[in-house]
Amino acid sequence: MKVHIIEMPLDYGASRRGSDMGPSAIRLAGLREKLASLGIESDDLYPPIPIAPQEYLDPKMEWEIRNAKHLRPIIEACGKLASQVDQSIRKGEFPLTLGGDHSIALGSVAGASAAHSAAGNRFGVLWIDAHGDFNTTQTSPSGNIHGMILAASAGFGLPELIDFYKPARKVDPAHICYIGVRDLDPKERLLMKEAGLKVITMSDIERMGIAEVATEVTAFFRERVDAIHVSFDIDAMDPGFAPGVGIPVPGGLTSREALYLMEEIGSSGLVASADMVEVNPVHDVRNTTAQMAVSLIGRLLGETIY
Repeated sequence: MKVHIIEMPLDYGASRRGSDMGPSAIRLAGLREKLASLGIESDDLYPPIPIAPQEYLDPKMEWEIRNAKHLRPIIEACGKLASQVDQSIRKGEFPLTLGGDHSIALGSVAGASAAHSAAGNRFGVLWIDAHGDFNTTQTSPSGNIHGMILAASAGFGLPELIDFYKPARKVDPAHICYIGVRDLDPKERLLMKEAGLKVITMSDIERMGIAEVATEVTAFFRERVDAIHVSFDIDAMDPGFAPGVGIPVPGGLTSREALYLMEEIGSSGLVASADMVEVNPVHDVRNTTAQMAVSLIGRLLGETIY
């Protein structure tokens, strides 16, 4: 397997700045060395996708009127990412996208969806996150697009987001599973229930234990899809283990739970692409969060303790 590393230094989708430096922090934390130690060929010689810093944008652009901040530049940047992910999968590679805030998944999910659709594969998404990211412009209290991406990918929200890259939704809501949710907006929660998503909250993990959760999630996808895209927002973890995030929420996954989960999901043989997002060096402590991101990626791609 060849891993195509794509750096996406985008932080337009969130309120707190700094996640645009996440890809560099993950690289400096030893990602290339980790993959090499696993015998995995990686291609990280491509430069990061070029994105103008947010401070160069006019904050009062006309497309923000619809409660979707920085809509156009996010769509433009994610179009480049979608194309790279699409072509990478078609070539038999494993695209690994390093964010940036979670709005980058607009591109990675769209690209993966297009490639699998062309191959006749059923496609699913595993969303590991403290948040639902299932708002629309009608439900979002902030207008931040990183909180709308999965809803748009599933066919809810602005037409510009739903029909991005290829017309129509990118993933059937019945093929989406959440893990680690613990912070939802009221109207977002209602929309998620209406859509019929599989949601495993932190309360569920506390009741079931991480081993049972991993088994249930693997069975869920085996019954429904041929390939999955894993989108891991590092704020799914408890801030005690990953402090460098934009929106820390107490009560998240421990390092042991997260590493085990990634190892089990990776061993399913279904994972064909992945994101690691929301690493924010501005709020980190000695690059701890980026180092955790590298460890999680290693487990997803086959690393074991023994």
